[in-house]
Amino acid sequence: MNDDAQLSPMAMVAKKHYTVRQTYRITHDAARALRHFTRLRAAGEQFTERIMLAVTEVNGCALCAYGHTRFALDAGLTGDEVRELLGGVAAGVPDDELAAIAFAQHYADTEGHPDLVAWRTLVDDYGQDRALATLGAIRMIMWGNAVGIPWSALLSRLRGAPYPRSSLGYEIGTVVGDAFVMPIAVIHAGISGLRGRPIIWFEAGPQLAA
Repeated sequence: MNDDAQLSPMAMVAKKHYTVRQTYRITHDAARALRHFTRLRAAGEQFTERIMLAVTEVNGCALCAYGHTRFALDAGLTGDEVRELLGGVAAGVPDDELAAIAFAQHYADTEGHPDLVAWRTLVDDYGQDRALATLGAIRMIMWGNAVGIPWSALLSRLRGAPYPRSSLGYEIGTVVGDAFVMPIAVIHAGISGLRGRPIIWFEAGPQLAA
């Protein structure tokens, strides 16, 4: 049996439920970091997909798990490694990528509010450019998860398996609300960039106006 035939990412159930307001912020932050993400994608698909799977595991987005399982397998990851990452295990991750995976999990666990020490550790390990590229990848999959979770929940409900801690009102309201606010958030991100606003902010203050 093929590795991918044994995977069932659509069985994943949401661990977080993002509001429309949160999706607005996540969309804004992802758009700010998009240019950095494109550099990482060009540098290595396996690294990128490990980040995508690690963040998706924390959030629990079935649609993203399904899509990025396919992308990861196509990029050369084994079925065992994909299963581990979707189970929150980083045993098969190369040593030089462990810091990025740890930060990705931390970023998702804090719903996009990482602490300054974690960020500085990432920058110390990778340098500013690669840290920013890693941040871009994390923010892109955070956006995918935030948008995908209500869709996943709605599709699961239509199959007769509604998510716990979810409701039809949340699912439809969030899907519609997200569609309305996302273009505004992208425009807001463009304005933030033009005004030189920091790309990442902590309680201690801004970092990296870019």
